[in-house]
Amino acid sequence: MAETQVKMPQMGESIFEGTVTKWLKKKGDKVQRDEPLFEISTDKIDTEIPSPASGVLQDILVKEGQTVQINTTVAIIGDGAAKPAEGKPETQEPPPAQAKQQPSRPSGPLPVAGPAPKTGGEKDEAEEGEHEHIRSSPLVRRIAKEHGIDLASLSGKGTGINGRVTKRDILSYIEQGAPAVPPPKPVEAPKEAPPAPPPMKFTGEVERVPMTAMRKAIAEHMVMSRRTSAHVTTLFEVDCSRILKAKEKQQAEFERSGVKLTVTPFFVQAAATALKRFPIVNSSLEGDTIVYKQAINIGIAVNLEWGLIVPVIKHEGEKNIFGLAKAINDLGERARNKKLTPEDVKDGTFTITNPGQYGGLIGTPIINQPQVAIMGMGGIKKRAVVIDDAIAIRPIIMLSLSFDHRVVDGATADQFMAEVVKELENWPV
Repeated sequence: MAETQVKMPQMGESIFEGTVTKWLKKKGDKVQRDEPLFEISTDKIDTEIPSPASGVLQDILVKEGQTVQINTTVAIIGDGAAKPAEGKPETQEPPPAQAKQQPSRPSGPLPVAGPAPKTGGEKDEAEEGEHEHIRSSPLVRRIAKEHGIDLASLSGKGTGINGRVTKRDILSYIEQGAPAVPPPKPVEAPKEAPPAPPPMKFTGEVERVPMTAMRKAIAEHMVMSRRTSAHVTTLFEVDCSRILKAKEKQQAEFERSGVKLTVTPFFVQAAATALKRFPIVNSSLEGDTIVYKQAINIGIAVNLEWGLIVPVIKHEGEKNIFGLAKAINDLGERARNKKLTPEDVKDGTFTITNPGQYGGLIGTPIINQPQVAIMGMGGIKKRAVVIDDAIAIRPIIMLSLSFDHRVVDGATADQFMAEVVKELENWPV
């Protein structure tokens, strides 16, 4: 068989290098097309990269922990008979113009070298040959498999590069009435948060541990945000009585559909409603120009054992509580299993983080650039409050809003949060 060069893929528009964090196969191992081959880390995402072809992992050219430019050959897949490659990994330098702005380049990862992707599932070679021309990603093929959709029905309808079927294409096809299939069996709901890391094992007075690529990216992003934005934080209390009743009323129905319902979707929808009324909070700043955005794309910070990532719920205003809960579960689960794609972490316009899941009363989060605001959720705790001159016990949460005072004034930030509070405290039950 002809050798296939495995390339370091481009995981987003502004990403020009990646770090190989783990090889999932050893030299000489057999691999199947689309089987996870190695893990990479960039300043946007940690993810698994599938094998572009079936064969034998003939040579590994980039070691774990090594950072290389996109389109660098990191491994060779062949039949195992060829002589291993020697020397440094082959690198294809991106064109000079690519280093700054690429307005004409489409978003998302470039296709990994190898034959055109085939449809998902266990197919025999004859059937795979029939669908070899249906260009799609492993994620698209997985969605097609889960919904019982033959990708051949989307032939010629893909909006991606060279007619590639994108995630948006197949989701649109499903929403427009794809052939009905039996609903999937309920799956175990993802955990709210990963377990605490094990205690540090010391071999001396101190241990020096190099920062991971993700940790370095987080550090750089946080410091850059502090230097960029004029951070101000405002705090509000919310009576959660009505949303907890609504959650209790709908929880069993959601679980029968395999979706875990938490309070987070209620806060996401309340924030989206407020963002429609105060679009300045959904904006960004480019130089001396404020960029208002019609789409409401809310990022949800997900804590991982190895760092933090913010997958994005796209077009939030178009989803109900069930759709939000399902999207949050899916993004959180894929984040913890390193299954996110660049599309999942781009184009956020507002972010919500939840330090309260560990019992924290409240936090003052750092703005996720280039956004102008981020909302923090504290823990819901029963507290004594005064209602009509009488003391009552109510489930109370504290919300924080860190905002960029270059763009958002304090009065606007408080009006925005007051709208969020109103939505939550008047939730229909």
